[in-house]
Amino acid sequence: MEVTAAMVKELREKTGAGMMDCKKALAECNGDIDASIEWLREKGIAKSEKKGARIAAEGLANIYIKDNKAVILEVNSETDFVSKNEEFTGMIDTIGASILSSSAKTLEEILKVETTEGTIEDLIIAKTAKIGEKLSLRRVEVVEKANDEVFGSYLHMGGKIAVLSVLKGANESVAKDVAMQAAAMRPSYVFISDIPESVLASERKIQKELAMSEGKPADIAEKMVEGRIKKYYKEVCLAEQPFIKDGDISVADYVKNNNGEIVKVIRYEVGEGMEKRNDNFAEEVMNQVKGNE
Repeated sequence: MEVTAAMVKELREKTGAGMMDCKKALAECNGDIDASIEWLREKGIAKSEKKGARIAAEGLANIYIKDNKAVILEVNSETDFVSKNEEFTGMIDTIGASILSSSAKTLEEILKVETTEGTIEDLIIAKTAKIGEKLSLRRVEVVEKANDEVFGSYLHMGGKIAVLSVLKGANESVAKDVAMQAAAMRPSYVFISDIPESVLASERKIQKELAMSEGKPADIAEKMVEGRIKKYYKEVCLAEQPFIKDGDISVADYVKNNNGEIVKVIRYEVGEGMEKRNDNFAEEVMNQVKGNE
């Protein structure tokens, strides 16, 4: 029986197995979907439990650089245990290297990039089935710099935080210092101009109400607001923050003193903004043991 693309698609959706595995299963089972599902399960390629609805908020972030091009990405898993698995880390390296050597820029284009194990999307599906946890490429950004610019990169806690910086002028050491600052101080923005007007207006309102609640007249309160907003900038904007290695100057001044200026900074912290699993790990292990009996 001829194996059609529609049959392969249906089997992939039902099992989460890779395209080539689905094709092989259908060929072995003469196109019978149910028999193909059992074949994949017997081979350990497909799991009976659906993974689509699970929470994958652990994982790793990483950075890949070649010449004037860099890739920063975050790949998620369900547990921190899997993020230390060589199968998982090897998959991330394959994804990063494949993106770096491609012309893809958007996530949609990137998922279609070919690797030595099919497309990136196929690779993730195959590893999801093999490892037994939901895996996903959550976010990725491809950055290209000019010849007079430098990259700085920093990974913290083995990839729980990844920061990529781009400076015009200066050098890689200064660029790395900027990346380390961003990793440590968690700025919400790079420049004052990045703060949305609505966020700034809300902060001004809060600070004015606080000043008024302290019994200050309206005109004095207004002046206090301006001072507090400057302090706010130093808390949330990377360029305005006191430089960790020399608190007497800002990060922007540090870069300027080294004949450079900040162009771009991207900071990924694994799982930020995502719901975290809170189930009992011991119970989870026991459930897996029972499931394999």
